[in-house]
Amino acid sequence: MKKWIIDSRLLRQLDIPLIITALFISFFGVMNIYSAAGISYLRTQIIFIIISMMICYILLLIDYNVMSNFSEVIYWIGIALLLATDIQNMAVKGANSWLKLGPLPSIEPAEFFRMALALILAKKINDMEGNVNEPKNLLKILFYTAIPTIMIIKQPNLGMAIICLCIAFGILFISGLNLKIIFGAIALVIPACIIVWKAHILKAYQMARITSFLHPETTQQSTGYQLTNSKIGIGSGGLLGKGFLHGTQVSGGYVPEAHTDFIFAAVGEQWGLIGSIALLCLYAIVLYRIIKIAKNSKDILGKLICIGTFAGLTFSIYQNVAMTIGLAPISGITLPLMSAGGSSIIANFMALALVLNVGMRKKKINF
Repeated sequence: MKKWIIDSRLLRQLDIPLIITALFISFFGVMNIYSAAGISYLRTQIIFIIISMMICYILLLIDYNVMSNFSEVIYWIGIALLLATDIQNMAVKGANSWLKLGPLPSIEPAEFFRMALALILAKKINDMEGNVNEPKNLLKILFYTAIPTIMIIKQPNLGMAIICLCIAFGILFISGLNLKIIFGAIALVIPACIIVWKAHILKAYQMARITSFLHPETTQQSTGYQLTNSKIGIGSGGLLGKGFLHGTQVSGGYVPEAHTDFIFAAVGEQWGLIGSIALLCLYAIVLYRIIKIAKNSKDILGKLICIGTFAGLTFSIYQNVAMTIGLAPISGITLPLMSAGGSSIIANFMALALVLNVGMRKKKINF
């Protein structure tokens, strides 16, 4: 029985502000999900949050160093799930990103793979003693990053693929990757994007999202409909918002996916500029606590796990908020801890549990 109880000395090291802030964001998300989609989605999201807490507790029981010893197994199980997703071919909203496992609810393996990627890259670089500028070592890291990224792009789920790249870049940057390599990679990105566009490698709807982002005024009744109504809703919220359950754009169904990808539109319309800024401040607290845990980590493994999580969360928050106000192309990236969906909320809490695991073991405790 004792093995299921976390030692009190470890519990004292838990980052309580991070836990409270994350839970506050998630329950604020529940309120906005209810306003946008009704009571059934509210109930489902609360169940997913409870499941998340149970999984997080289990993750906290296992030392992250022990977990990292199984990073290779976790990684290849993740790859197998991505492959199964491709074979099952269950497309939802244009992307073959979902997997049905018997009687269980459908899951999005790519959401969970972010943690697996951060874990294995941190483990490999730790084993390399941080020497990422050695060509052989760098190629190994790129190999582990490229496989899932290519598979996720094929789904196609470009947003999640970019998150994987951000995780890898964040970990490599903190590990001291040579700036010449970084600038060289950036220099290659521009012609690569041009080739991808000219060769029509992207799906038609993905190209339409980019063109509607660049020229929203010409696509207000087609591909730009969602963005146009999102901006109307957020703008109409003004400084203080219209009030909870009084958002006409969101509650009226004028903003598609207002309970998932476009939940920030619900926040902006109902809670106004003040509410939106308050939410972003809560995210800033979460990110700050992750960086603090990374800084105080006892080893490079823990530090890199935290940095990978930080990089993935930061891009997710930026991309989701930016796309709802027209500052980035629309993608299928959810707003962490806020958007409706089991895979999203569970995967994000699992990532934070891994960070908390690092933080609570920053000191050596003799048992």
